[in-house]
Amino acid sequence: MRTWVCSLFFTVIIGGGQIASADAPFDIVIKGGTVYDGTGGEGHVTDVAIRGDRIAGVGDFAKASAKKTIDARGLAVAPGFINMLSWSNESLIQDGRSQSEIRQGVTTEIMGEGESMGPLNDRMKARIVREQTDIKFEIKWNTLAEYLHYLEKRGISCNVASFLGATTVREYVIGLEDKQPTPEQLDQMRELVRKEMEAGALGIGTSLIYPPAFYAKTEELIELCKVAAKYQGKYISHMRSEGNQLLGGLDEVIRISREAGIPAEVYHIKAAGEKNWPKEDQLLGRIEAAQKEGLKIRANMYTYTAAGTGLDACLPPWTEDGGYPALFKRLRDPATREKIAAEVRVDSDAWENLYLAAGSPEKILLVGFKSEKLKSLTGKSLAEVARRRGKDPIETIMDLISEDESRISTIYYLMSEENVKKELAKPWVSFGSDEASQAPEGVFLKSNPHPRAYGNFARVLGKYTRDEKVITLPGAVRRLSALPATNLGLDHRGFIQDGMFADVVVFDPAIIADRATFEKPHQYAVGMKHVFVNGVQVLKEGEHTGAKPGRALAGPGKLQ
Repeated sequence: MRTWVCSLFFTVIIGGGQIASADAPFDIVIKGGTVYDGTGGEGHVTDVAIRGDRIAGVGDFAKASAKKTIDARGLAVAPGFINMLSWSNESLIQDGRSQSEIRQGVTTEIMGEGESMGPLNDRMKARIVREQTDIKFEIKWNTLAEYLHYLEKRGISCNVASFLGATTVREYVIGLEDKQPTPEQLDQMRELVRKEMEAGALGIGTSLIYPPAFYAKTEELIELCKVAAKYQGKYISHMRSEGNQLLGGLDEVIRISREAGIPAEVYHIKAAGEKNWPKEDQLLGRIEAAQKEGLKIRANMYTYTAAGTGLDACLPPWTEDGGYPALFKRLRDPATREKIAAEVRVDSDAWENLYLAAGSPEKILLVGFKSEKLKSLTGKSLAEVARRRGKDPIETIMDLISEDESRISTIYYLMSEENVKKELAKPWVSFGSDEASQAPEGVFLKSNPHPRAYGNFARVLGKYTRDEKVITLPGAVRRLSALPATNLGLDHRGFIQDGMFADVVVFDPAIIADRATFEKPHQYAVGMKHVFVNGVQVLKEGEHTGAKPGRALAGPGKLQ
């Protein structure tokens, strides 16, 4: 961790507020707002002063001079929010303004759910370019750290950081096939982890229901995590099961944490599929039992009862042994199709079958296609498309993936509102959108995102804090900011305190709310008034300023 930087240009009077010297004005003073500092304590009406990229003080600045003054009377002032699960890897290349997130108060986006934007070799770069959908881009980096700095140099409004994807490390060394690493290959994988951790990666991320991640054994993941642990890294996982084997999936996370000596976090915690909803209490109870044992186990969530992933999550993992070209070839072979369809119809514990977990093809919504000729199906249910084509829904799944030659972005209605509220009530749960930041314009309108892209964080503060009172406002702010910042070990982020980086948001707690729906997802949230990133205003009176002061952030193990 870096040492705290103390300003020599103003006097701090403990207990009496902060008083600025007349010859050194502040850049910004946010006056009269109710400050929720991230600790979870009650808010108090006071001022926040900013100089350069840091918070210069919290207190009475009525007589202080400042280049800019923000009247925050009647508004809440809080640390910038942290998105624990961002898929803005590509969208920030397309549009660095991060509009849908900035307008909710998100100042830092955390990437790396299983796959990360580095390290990449030539074979991987070719695959990524081949699989690009609406957003097209050149790959001008090789390592994860280089990618993050590429974004910073290109210009982004938010801060960014990333876990190292275990899938990416595996593909770099082994490829996309279902096979286990040799001792030499495992050494190569460890070395990739070491290099990226020293360059600032946050730890190891996995997404174990998806191939080729599905092919990795627990022991392989433990070995990677042992390296990350040496650099104060964390392990974060889309567990091997969120459904039929939910508790076993959690047991694997806990085992990795224990044996690798690494803090762990569960991505988008849930019990998926109606028959698995009763397991929620056991899931939460096991995490808390592990915490009492002394293990650092946490979780994050999105605030909806529907999940979003690929239509290929309806198919058994062996179908993607060798990557998407191998999948498309199998889907065009009649005998193999028959075998696949038979497996999809069986409720197996061997893999996560989202077709059956949804309960009905009516509850599977198709929202993102690669092919222009199929984009007219955007927003329609699998059941509707199957009826139009006069085909069985499972046959329709295979046809669509084969025709589109992509995974096809899909929404699955899987969770219960009761369980969402149980998760929301836990003080160790933070928040992640599991979506890309975007805007209701241009290339983004070619597909329908999950509404969490535009509303996940505003929904915490509006629906679940103000309206339904599942969380208190001080508690919600803490879990949107300080909790994830502390869990990740982010340097001087997550609190409204003297010396912290000036990631600050100002919002109206009486108005803030999500507006995006599954039918009309491209709608901004409302109620966020001002947002500052590293001391620069990126949102003013609810409108984006165009500023791009975002930075690439590093984990605590980065070598200086």
